[in-house]
Amino acid sequence: MTSSLVGSEMCIRDSNVTTVDLKRKPADLHNLAPGTHPPFLTFNGDVKTDVNKIEEFLEETLTPEKYPKLAAKHRGSNTAGIDIFSKFSAYIKNTKQQNNAALERGLTKALKELDDYLNTPLPEEIDANTHGDDDKRSRRKFLDGDELTLADCNLLPKLHVVQIVSRKYRNYNFPAEMTGLWRYLKNPSPKHTQH
Repeated sequence: MTSSLVGSEMCIRDSNVTTVDLKRKPADLHNLAPGTHPPFLTFNGDVKTDVNKIEEFLEETLTPEKYPKLAAKHRGSNTAGIDIFSKFSAYIKNTKQQNNAALERGLTKALKELDDYLNTPLPEEIDANTHGDDDKRSRRKFLDGDELTLADCNLLPKLHVVQIVSRKYRNYNFPAEMTGLWRYLKNPSPKHTQH
């Protein structure tokens, strides 16, 4: 991506998203970011190769007044569900039948931790969602509230892979009682998923 800053607005003059065969990288890619793997961003000759640095740069450059804020406000939103994919990988790659039950419990536990996070109200929801003593669960659509963040962009696709592959190859379904997890999986509306 080649970008330029015009006034206080970001203007992308030439933006290229290219799939690269890492075994046969083009020479200009070697010269641009030697020793690194995509993704990376170039801006005014400066190359950013760290995903977090790219995110920070975009957050600073694309101001929230004009563009939605991508970063999560709550630290827990960035780490929620962090070990689900590793638990899933161990479970799905397992070839020893006797280990399946323990690996399935590990995956279920990781999913339950995400479910608990999604059902626990964020500080700003506590006053907004108190409808009586028995209704203290969060109703937010995403990890960090009702707006999609980068944390969701990282987690939601992985969760869908886990859900589909686990069902197909291990006959494992996400537990129905994980209401926060199911709400989260069903929430992306067409306005959030348009291309």
